[in-house]
Amino acid sequence: MTTSDLAIPATAASSAALEVASSYLTPALLSHSRRVYLWAAAFGEQEGIQYDAELLFAAAMFHDIALAPEFDSHTVSFEEAGGHVARVFAAGAGWPGERRERLGEVIVRHMVPDTDVTVDPEGHLISRAAALDIVGKDVDALSSAFRAEVLRDFPRLGLTDEFLACFQAQADRKTNSSAARAIRSGLADRITVNPLDIQ
Repeated sequence: MTTSDLAIPATAASSAALEVASSYLTPALLSHSRRVYLWAAAFGEQEGIQYDAELLFAAAMFHDIALAPEFDSHTVSFEEAGGHVARVFAAGAGWPGERRERLGEVIVRHMVPDTDVTVDPEGHLISRAAALDIVGKDVDALSSAFRAEVLRDFPRLGLTDEFLACFQAQADRKTNSSAARAIRSGLADRITVNPLDIQ
């Protein structure tokens, strides 16, 4: 499997999602989001998980959108805020209500470990992919050649320090959020030994 096998879905919504993400995410977070899509799609293809590629791509592009200052919320967790942004985007893209809700749910669930693949395959895949990219969880489930290709096309660009700073800021302001729980559970230790940073 190569990155060319997992191209951006050829839909107007996918192109628009990439355009919006490119406008608001930092280079490191945008590259992270691109990798999350590729890791997620690769898990799906490799394990025979049926998934909606357009929904998966949009979720990857928006799963960290609320870490951007323009969409940061002082009242809800970043994944909840990102879900709201994505629902508004999806409404503008003409998606029906149920599909808009699914996109929001996938983004919220990316912070939920062990999301049931039979209930939410896209949420399951995005959660696994984000964990792989941030802390290297299950990194060996994908081939070293594929990982090297993804990292060549979408380098990490100092993601570790930037992401940890974002999560620390979220934790400081929202002490009961998923980001705060991640910080309390030792994210700083896990993220700094991510094998993707030394591959």
